[in-house]
Parts: sequence; structure tokens; C-alpha cells
Amino acid sequence: MELNKENIIVLRKEYGDAFYLLDSKQFRKNYTELKQTFSNIYSNFNIAYSYKTNYTPKLCKIVNELGGYAEVVSEMEAELAMRIGVKNDKIIWNGPIKNKENLKKFLLAGGTVNIDSIDEGKYIYELSKQYGNSVFNVGIRCNYDVKDGVISRFGFDIEGKEFFEVLNLIKKRDNLNLINLQCHFAKRQLEYWPEKAKGMLDLIDELKIVPQRIDLGGGLFGKMDDSLKEQFTSDIPDYQDYAEAVATLFAKRFPDKENQPELIIEPGSALVGDCMKFVGTVKTIKKVRGKIFATVLGSQNNISMTGVNPPIEIINMSNDQKEYTNLDFVGFTCIESDAIYKNYNGQLAVDDALVISNCGSYSLVMKPPFILPNFAVLDISEDRVEVIKRPENFDDIFHTFEF
Repeated sequence: MELNKENIIVLRKEYGDAFYLLDSKQFRKNYTELKQTFSNIYSNFNIAYSYKTNYTPKLCKIVNELGGYAEVVSEMEAELAMRIGVKNDKIIWNGPIKNKENLKKFLLAGGTVNIDSIDEGKYIYELSKQYGNSVFNVGIRCNYDVKDGVISRFGFDIEGKEFFEVLNLIKKRDNLNLINLQCHFAKRQLEYWPEKAKGMLDLIDELKIVPQRIDLGGGLFGKMDDSLKEQFTSDIPDYQDYAEAVATLFAKRFPDKENQPELIIEPGSALVGDCMKFVGTVKTIKKVRGKIFATVLGSQNNISMTGVNPPIEIINMSNDQKEYTNLDFVGFTCIESDAIYKNYNGQLAVDDALVISNCGSYSLVMKPPFILPNFAVLDISEDRVEVIKRPENFDDIFHTFEF
């Protein structure tokens, strides 16, 4: 559905002056394209979608429908995966802290747990003794230098004693199945991806262990508007760039397609970043000490993009347009730093719609119940309106409090 003045009037009447627009059709397209791009080079490839990036159930169901894994980092996300019908053996549980009782139930049900600490490893080892007739699928989160200048806090230093300690614990138990070796490094620049791949390949050669799955984690740029790309200091890789950087190394290392371990990556932003827009409404325009501000029903919390000007479109809803220079769009919160877009030049009027693109990544899931409840999520990708999430209300925020 193309956004225009008439559509905005209809949507506002039903859902209020601010809402998210989800493009599930684009999400499906991104998933299929990313999967095919890697598979063209390394056939035994799959995607584990990062639920934390945007756990909208409709998106998670699309991943499951297309055969992908659910990559979760909490019992909440694990429960979501199970509730929407993901089979336990298609759920990978990462994360630095895991509730022990839920962890036990998850392992007994056949899910895969990537061990992040020695204490967690010892707990799972004791569980394996307690439930000797059950097979537990586990992985180890691996940490090494990918030359990104960051000491990641996730997983085990592969040169440290705790890594080998947890590996030995797994080897001691026949019912502990080392199904996965995993790493995750956050920087998205392309130069770090070959280092990730080489680190994992060197590790399996050193250990003389080839697990069923090798998981390189997330950290990919997604598709974005040129106006956003121009604000980064480095080039923005596409899916093909990432595939050539790592899948080629795995294809060379495992040329026998019949015996290739499964290569997995855990994208979030790369799949969902361009699949959501936020539509807010200009409520006031004023000049303060020579600076012009337009206050919007919407906030930096709704788009989760700091330090850049997001891609925007203004849909003029009023005939009372004026020309402005260096105008700042600011949010409804009483926080001085709640700037949405700085130094806008162009026409604007109160009641205009501000449409912000590329805000599907971390925006919806990280919006706090701060000052106002969150807004509706609508899927209009099939030329009809589907309510994905109704707008929150007072009771949604306060029903857990005691009055």
C-alpha cells in the first residue's frame, strides 16, 4: 500500500496519530535472498533469526515457515518460539544468563543450548548425570581476536583453561552431544567476517572436532536508504559481500558437499531493518532562541537510531505549509536529547505526517513504557491493513503494579 494523504487520514482515524508499519513481504524477500546468496557458495547453509532484534511473532513465524532456526537469548524468547510452533530442535538458546529450571526443561525437550560460562557448563554436566537417559544438545560459545579492537564479553576465550574445562566436561558424558560451535562479534564491517570464519576453522582443525553446526553469529548490515548509507564512515556491504567473505572459506575447507557441517549465521538487522516504518504526527512548530523545533508524536525510543538522521518522508496533511531551514524534529518525551532528525530543510506544517524508514531493528522491542504507551503495529504490505499489535493502553502498563 502506497502511503499518501488519503491513506494517512484513514489510518489515523482508526489507530491514532502514530503507528508502526510492518512490511512482512519485504522481510520474506530479504530472508529468501540472504539464504540463497550464501547457499549458492556453500550449500549446507541456514539462518538463525535473532529474535531480540525484532520478536514480532509474524516475522518469527515466517522464519519458521521457511525452515530457519530461532536464535533466542532468554526464556521469554524461547517460549515465544515454542508458542508459535517452532520445533525444539530448531531453537538455539544463546545469552549470558539462563534460568536454570527453564534451561533444564528446554534441554530435556531437545533444544540446543550454547554454553556461555563455566558455571553454566557445570550445571548442564550435573543435569546430564541426573538425566542419564536423555541426550542434551549443547554448543560452546567461542571467543577469540577478530582484530576489531574489542574484547567481547560473550563466550569462552578459546585459549583459556575454562574453554578446555567445559569441552572436557562434555566429552565425559555420552549424553552430552556437542552439536554446535558458535561465536558472535558485534561489529558489522566486512573486514571482520573473514577473521570470524578463519578463527572457527582454525579451532576445529586444532580440536580435530567437526560439529554438526558451525555458527558465526550475527553482525551484518542490512539494506538501507542511500541517505543513511552516506552517514557511515565505511562502505555498507551487501549480502553477496558477506557470503563471499565467509562461505567461500567454508566451501574450500569442506569441498565434499555430502559431508559439510551446517554453516549458520544469526542475522537480525540484516533481515528486518528495512521492514518497518514509523509514522508520527507533527504537533507543534516553534522557534526558541533562533532555532526551530517541530515536536512529533513519536520519539527516538520509537526508532532506535541515534547519531544519524534517519530516512524520512513528509506527507503534507495541511494547506498551511511554510518553508523552514535547519529545523529539528524532536520527540514527545521530556528528555533534552530526544532528537529524531536534525537540520531539516523544506516545507512543513502542524499535522503533517513524518514517515521514518529503516527502523525495524531494535526499535519496537527496546521501546520502554516511558511517558506514553507504545503504538500500534500494522502490516500493509499486501494492500490491506492487518493489525499485528494493537496500541498499548494504560492498563497494559500498570496492571502489574499495586495501587
